[in-house]
Amino acid sequence: MIATIAFYVFALILLASAGMVVSARNPVHSVLFLILAFFNAAALFLIAGAEFLAMILIIVYVGAVAVLFLFVVMMLDVNFAELKSGVQRYLPVGIAVGAVLLIELLMVLGGWTFAPQAGTLKLSATPANVSNTAALGRLIYTDYVFLFQAAGLILLVAMIGAIVLTLRSAKPSLHQSIRRQTQRTVAETLELVDVAIGAGVKASGIYRPKAPEPEPETEHAGHHPAGGH
Repeated sequence: MIATIAFYVFALILLASAGMVVSARNPVHSVLFLILAFFNAAALFLIAGAEFLAMILIIVYVGAVAVLFLFVVMMLDVNFAELKSGVQRYLPVGIAVGAVLLIELLMVLGGWTFAPQAGTLKLSATPANVSNTAALGRLIYTDYVFLFQAAGLILLVAMIGAIVLTLRSAKPSLHQSIRRQTQRTVAETLELVDVAIGAGVKASGIYRPKAPEPEPETEHAGHHPAGGH
């Protein structure tokens, strides 16, 4: 009875915190709600008897991933107002992708059936010679190895998407023009000086390489010469 009440309490808090992760306007608050969701999910794993997953969720995701998210959000100072400025333009694409995902979820729920031996397996005793961690490792890396790799690929895509969203354009800086460098001739670069023997640098001065000529400015579109109408 107590385990059932605890399950529903943690599940409700998990759903509420997951909703706040998406709906919170402040990104720092979203990360804090994400940490709360991780803690409640770990409590659900403990109730289900998967203590290894619970500890991994707290140590890895709360102790490393969520804290890293929090530091990145607070230190990068991302202009989220600018990022949200193009939401209306990509809204049809987002609705289409969301509709596809909703249809897939409905198809999965429509074909979902419980295994007939699920009730008996829940009450069966745990083998004494196999630990929970060893049994989980055998199950993931044998029967569900392809799904495990697919989950890793999804996380990789999500990480790349987060990097692209937070990537800001670099400030304009001085850079070299490869085209101008390859088109320069020897006469434009060097100057040969006939210095008399013993004159040194006092007679002729110090000669340096010629400075490159500035590129001609291109006329802007719609510019008319003087006197034109």
